[in-house]
Amino acid sequence: MFKPASSISIRLAVWSGPRNISTAAMRSWGNRDDTAVVDEPFYAHYLAHTGIVHPGREEVLAAQENDWEKVKQSLLGPIADGKTIFYQKHMAHHLLPHMQGDWIYQVQHVFLLRPPDAMLLSLDKILTKPELADTGLPQQLALFEQIKQHVGQTPLVIDSVDLLRNPEGMLRAWCASLGIEFDSKMLNWPTGPRATDGVWAKYWYGNVEKSSGFQPHREKSIQLPETIQDLYSECLPFYQTMYAQRLQV
Repeated sequence: MFKPASSISIRLAVWSGPRNISTAAMRSWGNRDDTAVVDEPFYAHYLAHTGIVHPGREEVLAAQENDWEKVKQSLLGPIADGKTIFYQKHMAHHLLPHMQGDWIYQVQHVFLLRPPDAMLLSLDKILTKPELADTGLPQQLALFEQIKQHVGQTPLVIDSVDLLRNPEGMLRAWCASLGIEFDSKMLNWPTGPRATDGVWAKYWYGNVEKSSGFQPHREKSIQLPETIQDLYSECLPFYQTMYAQRLQV
């Protein structure tokens, strides 16, 4: 993995699918004094370009920059408030094919996974008839392989179950892979909303706004409705490919 010197600014693009712990991870990194965060900066462009209907669609389009090129420049520009780490929380399905380019290689990439059965059970409660593209898994794997080939190294993959089972160990390893010091502030954060949250928070962030740290993982049996069992079978190979290359401690 990359080993930047501590004086070098780090732009960290963290690619997740929906219904993961991506917002909790953003809370964790955002609680560091040296880190600025941005919440799903390509969401408005994704909605505008695809025409897809999500909860709060019109609010998102009104509140967030719709031009992906302008968003891209902000992601590569100066980091706010003189901070040295820029944590960019992304949904993988927001990265549409026309948005590819050399800018991808100017940030460091992390891929955040969640077992697809749990993810789909949650997603199915919010989206009507979710499809494979809605999960972000094909987009994650495509970008993962692209970055792996370009840099000649395996990009960092974090599985949510591993992180919930051992938050400190996984966060320490994550920081070490970037060549930065672990900060214990990453383990706990104040409850409530953040000014950096997207306007869609009221539709998606209810649980994380009540949290003050990573919630312990609880093993449970998941029975998927018949309507999404085929989708689960489609998701599994994408997940398994990246899971086999995940960070382990």
